[in-house]
Amino acid sequence: MPENSAGTLVTPAKPAKEKPGGTLYRGREGMWSWVLHRITGVAIFFFLLVHILDTALVRVSPEAYNAVIGTYQTPIMGLGEVALVGAIVFHAFNGLRIILVDFWSWATRNQKVLFYIVVALWLITMLAFTPRHLINVFSH
Repeated sequence: MPENSAGTLVTPAKPAKEKPGGTLYRGREGMWSWVLHRITGVAIFFFLLVHILDTALVRVSPEAYNAVIGTYQTPIMGLGEVALVGAIVFHAFNGLRIILVDFWSWATRNQKVLFYIVVALWLITMLAFTPRHLINVFSH
């Protein structure tokens, strides 16, 4: 330990913590894009797993297959289909954003704008899809 002129021990001052600079993901648009991409990817994976299993039922028991398909034709599942399409659309648009950020430096510099473009495209797509789909779901 260093001593001062009076001969007493002096503890060195701790350097101030600096905020990390130049990162894309510190609680901003890049981080939320990353989180939503992972959540939608996992959700789509589990949907595909269930879809493969319920389709395989037709080989095991056509009656069981028909029963399962019958449960899918409910308003609750119609709302679930809206969520599924929302997940797929976001995952697709954000995947294109990720490709741009990975391969072009201008996209890395503008990743915040690209995130808002993804959100806008997602919103436009969902506003076009949702009413038409729900009319079909609730008209039966």
